[in-house]
Amino acid sequence: MKLSTKGRYAVMAMVDLADSSRDRPVALADIADRQEISLSYLEQLFGKLRKGGLVRSVRGPGGGYLLARTAEETRVADVILAVDEPIRATRCKSGSPKGCKSNQGRCLTHELWEELGNQIYLYLASVSLADVVDRRVPGGARMFEPRTTKIKEPSQVAAQ
Repeated sequence: MKLSTKGRYAVMAMVDLADSSRDRPVALADIADRQEISLSYLEQLFGKLRKGGLVRSVRGPGGGYLLARTAEETRVADVILAVDEPIRATRCKSGSPKGCKSNQGRCLTHELWEELGNQIYLYLASVSLADVVDRRVPGGARMFEPRTTKIKEPSQVAAQ
């Protein structure tokens, strides 16, 4: 699965908003500066996030955006889906009985990639914005030594 800049930038901006708002609106220009994302691109993304019910806008001096729900309630999967980013690993259209082959059949590995997409969705749905802000992202990424690719044995990770 390849996540486009649309999905990645939306998550980056929402994590920034969750980290920065402290119950006061945050200007998109501030998020754009901190995350090095084009302001016009953020405006497009936040239009979709607002329509998806994930953010609300505050107009006027000191205006900007606030999370519509708490950071604990807002899941990374919600953000990605709100900006029309599909979470799938197959070439086939999601939910379609037609496959990706020229004869509209499914490839031999269809179920493998479809289940991978399901697992990615389940993982992203298990992670909240608060988890990312607080660096509580679940998974084995911490099994890698800093600046190396050597993988620790699970028993070494559990002992830490």
